[in-house]
Amino acid sequence: MEERIRTLGSIHAHHFSAHLDAVRLRTGRITERIRMDHPQAAAVLPFVDDGRHVLMVRQWRYAIQRETLEIPAGKVDPGESVEVCAKRELMEETGYEAQRFLPLFRYHPAIGYSNEEIVIYAASGLDKTARRHDTDEISRVEILPWDDVWHRVHGGTITDGKTVIALSLFKSLLDRGAVPQDFFT
Repeated sequence: MEERIRTLGSIHAHHFSAHLDAVRLRTGRITERIRMDHPQAAAVLPFVDDGRHVLMVRQWRYAIQRETLEIPAGKVDPGESVEVCAKRELMEETGYEAQRFLPLFRYHPAIGYSNEEIVIYAASGLDKTARRHDTDEISRVEILPWDDVWHRVHGGTITDGKTVIALSLFKSLLDRGAVPQDFFT
């Protein structure tokens, strides 16, 4: 166990905060740790039809200075459930609603310095119901064939962690015959 001695500095932004802490290791040695407090998030792997096509979004990612191709996702608002967040983010980023949501996985993407947790869902039975709202972040919505998505993962074009995890977990469910029979109907 590591004991926080004191916080040396903090930065507070709209959706998260970062702290530099002095900590005592279990050996007694004193060192520093960065700690990010981040809200829970939801991500959605949306299928447009019977699993042959995936709905994805393109957006600029400032930290890596390039546009990425990834699944819709976003932070849970205060008082909002993670499933409601997943449905809201799908609508805001793509303009689609889904009839079926299947929980896939929950994980910590940066466990060494952040408490962020992302819950991933698969979604099917999509209906285009509105124009997407999130034009500040999302530059384009794309519908891609399942095989093309995998070629982009293996070719290094799709590198977003939550997207690769969602695709891999869903593929493993498909390979094992563990996707509910009514998921695509």
